[in-house]
Amino acid sequence: MIAMDDTDSRNGTDDHGIAFDGAVDARGLNCPLPILKAKKALATIESGQVLRVTSTDPGSKRDFEAFARQTGNVLVGQFEADRTWTFYLKRR
Repeated sequence: MIAMDDTDSRNGTDDHGIAFDGAVDARGLNCPLPILKAKKALATIESGQVLRVTSTDPGSKRDFEAFARQTGNVLVGQFEADRTWTFYLKRR
């Protein structure tokens, strides 16, 4: 796994059953910081690898859907539990 600032050190497959190669913990941050941290982290992983982003910003669902469309990265999964959103982005 690639080490990134503010990352969760786990990699592999988590409770959602999606394998990931890097993780960003953006909990407690508001727009646009979760997207900016994800963009920075995506630049450090290889094409085809998956980044997991965890956020507590309610607007992040809309933001990550738009980010994936605009950048060509694939949003392979998104989940919400207890006002925490988890996104999985596959780098293009």
